[in-house]
Amino acid sequence: MDKNELITAISTAFMVFFILGWFARMGYGRLRRINSPNVDKIDDLATRLHDAEEKRDEAMTHLHQRERELINKAAQAEAELDAAMQGLGSARREAGALRRELDELQQG
Repeated sequence: MDKNELITAISTAFMVFFILGWFARMGYGRLRRINSPNVDKIDDLATRLHDAEEKRDEAMTHLHQRERELINKAAQAEAELDAAMQGLGSARREAGALRRELDELQQG
């Protein structure tokens, strides 16, 4: 192979690779292109997603507030129950003492 044939072969190879690269770039561009109906759909989905996230955040805030309210109510109910149990225990002890006094008076 002489010098001219080598230059021709290398030039032909470069031209073929250039054309292949150009076609590959065109195909890649077509695959990545977003046409306007898709952009509208994407914008609509983004808006709906944003609204859904806001509603979720509001629901979580409401849930935490309601949870705190229920915890407070449960603590109040437990305190009232403890107070009622103490009052009942005191009344039982007093009733027992009065029964013993009554028994002593009846026996004596």
